[in-house]
Amino acid sequence: MGAQPVLGIIGGSGLYDIDGLEDARWITVDSPFGTPSDQLFTGTFDGLPMVFLPRHGRGHRIPPGEINYRANIDALKRAGVTDVVSLSACGSLRVELSPGTFVLVDQFIDRTFARNKSFFGTGLVAHVSMAEPVCGRLGGLIAKAAFKAHIPLHEGGTYLVMEGPQFSSKAESELYRQWGCDVIGMTNMPEAKLAREAELCYASIAMVTDYDCWHPDHGHVQVSDIIRVLGENADKARALIKALAAQMHGSSHPCGQGCDHVLDTALITAPDARDPEIITKLDAVAGRVLGGST
Repeated sequence: MGAQPVLGIIGGSGLYDIDGLEDARWITVDSPFGTPSDQLFTGTFDGLPMVFLPRHGRGHRIPPGEINYRANIDALKRAGVTDVVSLSACGSLRVELSPGTFVLVDQFIDRTFARNKSFFGTGLVAHVSMAEPVCGRLGGLIAKAAFKAHIPLHEGGTYLVMEGPQFSSKAESELYRQWGCDVIGMTNMPEAKLAREAELCYASIAMVTDYDCWHPDHGHVQVSDIIRVLGENADKARALIKALAAQMHGSSHPCGQGCDHVLDTALITAPDARDPEIITKLDAVAGRVLGGST
């Protein structure tokens, strides 16, 4: 990890911009994996370079299953991002995780099935570990930032990622509760897997908007209530991001979890059998180990 971290923020439902950045501008970053969800909003906050990407695009144009997750992560890597904080609106599977709660996720169960989940493939095979899918160092910084910003944060939780765009049935919701899941959403996979492949430190904050359909009062939730919570969550998220920037400013600590060097032991295809076209596409994601530019 370099001397100056660059904080990347992926904003979910309700969070489409970040205010207060200096030298702020929207920039276009091209990716060999297609078109990202939107331009990247770049600038600095308290001296820390920041890059913001609205996951669904400004105006919430793109549904979860049609987001180009590979292009999004590749574009952030090309923009120099070292640390990614993902914010996403989620439903709660636990009575104590009420609407408005922020959950610092530390595990995922991936139930998506119709998405491109890897930068690698035929011609260049790689297997990265997802045993600890979020960066403990970055998660620790988020927890400290939340404390200093007086934002209640539930530390630890399992995020069930469903395909969507429909919500779950009551039977599915009850099943996920039996599995020990805490929140449910549609967007953190394959995002977390791709961030790991791109050697980016990744952490996820689930912003609870309502209870999933297991809850007896689920049917009484009004759209206006969800929109209100989305707005309140977005305001808290912006405050948390700014507090995190202050925590990260000047930080140059290496990732003890090894997120930034995970590809050292992940590539399995013999060098003379690797597809040159794939190597070219991976110049940002894996250029450090493939000899390309980053």
